[in-house]
Amino acid sequence: MDKRFNTLSIPEQLALRKQAVEDVLAHPEWSLAQSVRHLKKTMRLTTAEMAKLSGVSYRTMQDIEQERSEGTVQTMNRVFGMLGLKLGVTRADSSEE
Repeated sequence: MDKRFNTLSIPEQLALRKQAVEDVLAHPEWSLAQSVRHLKKTMRLTTAEMAKLSGVSYRTMQDIEQERSEGTVQTMNRVFGMLGLKLGVTRADSSEE
């Protein structure tokens, strides 16, 4: 956990995780980078911690967060997979065309 914050209990950590997931699901308009940054910030993780938990390199995580890369589908599924999420395909609304 990011050292700038006080240590949280397990129930508090789980509540933050749940809130982070709900926020991302509620905002499908967010870019992948925005979603990753929100997850990281809400769960109070450093980039290194998030990279380690998801099995992605630190540099790749930085590139995704800073929008230098969108990452591969496999990479993003690793990042989101640590929270029980994965990328998917949905039908676009006719208003978006």
